[in-house]
Order: sequence, then C-alpha cells, then structure tokens
Amino acid sequence: MAVQAHATAKYVRTSAQKAGLVLDLIRGRDVNAALATLQFARKSVARDIEKVLRSAIGNAPQREGVGGDVERLFVAACYANQGPSQKRIRPAPMGRAFRVVKRTAHLTVAVTERPSDVVAVVGPDGETPKRPRGAKPKAKPGRAAKKPAATKKAASAASGGAKKKTAKA
Repeated sequence: MAVQAHATAKYVRTSAQKAGLVLDLIRGRDVNAALATLQFARKSVARDIEKVLRSAIGNAPQREGVGGDVERLFVAACYANQGPSQKRIRPAPMGRAFRVVKRTAHLTVAVTERPSDVVAVVGPDGETPKRPRGAKPKAKPGRAAKKPAATKKAASAASGGAKKKTAKA
C-alpha cells in the first residue's frame, strides 16, 4: 500500500451532502488538476476543500516514503463525514415554533504519490494491443449469434402483404 498524507477540517459550516458533491469532482485527480477544479467550482464549500487539499499536499513531504515531487501526487481519497448539528428555533405563525438544523461537516482529503514504474502490456509486434475506439469485442467461437426479432412490417411483407381494399364512391 502506498503511503498517504491526509488533512482534516472539522466543524465546517456546511452539510456533508453538499460537500460530497464537490469532493466527487476531485477524487482520483492529480493535485494540480484538483486545485484548478476547486478554484472554478461555483460552490462556496470549494474554498474550504481547497484549504484542506493544500494542507494535505503540505503534509506529504513530512511522511516517510513520499518524495518531494508534488507533480506525482494525486487525490487518493476524499470524503465528508457529518459533524454535530446545531438546533435553533424559528418563530412560526399562530404561536408555533419551527426547528432549524444548522449542519456541520468534517472534511478529509488524502493524497498519495503515483507509482513511477508502470508496467505496460506489450503484444508480439512490440506495441500495446488495443482495439479501435467504439469497436465491439470479438465473438467467442462456438456461440451462435442471435438474430433480431422480426417486426410487424417485415412479418406482413413475408406473408404476401395483403393490400387494403378501397371503397368506391
């Protein structure tokens, strides 16, 4: 398992669900791409997540086994847990009271260094075997291909296609 560096911000004044929407945008991305995404995100919680991500990047060189190259870091995990909720009372008509729940969240971002020694699968001709974009995989031998079901028009044409009778006036 790769060495991870993480950072957590607690009691952030947003709901965990709203923060999770922004965290889904950066999960698995390189840190530079994640920072660019957060900078242009139109959610206010993106600023808090950006702070946490920058803190996790700053924590990475402190970990043993992580090099100093920030370019190789990526967001390995990021999640928002629900924090304590503040309950408040809002006056309502006819002497009633409505409860207002002000939610908080705990934001966590973990970064990891990408492995540098990536092993590529090489075919007999020295290139990586790929099928063309959009091409379907080859059918396995011994399996019969299914024929499409006949439509109503095709069925009526095959039966001789009886013509409609027209009424003469």
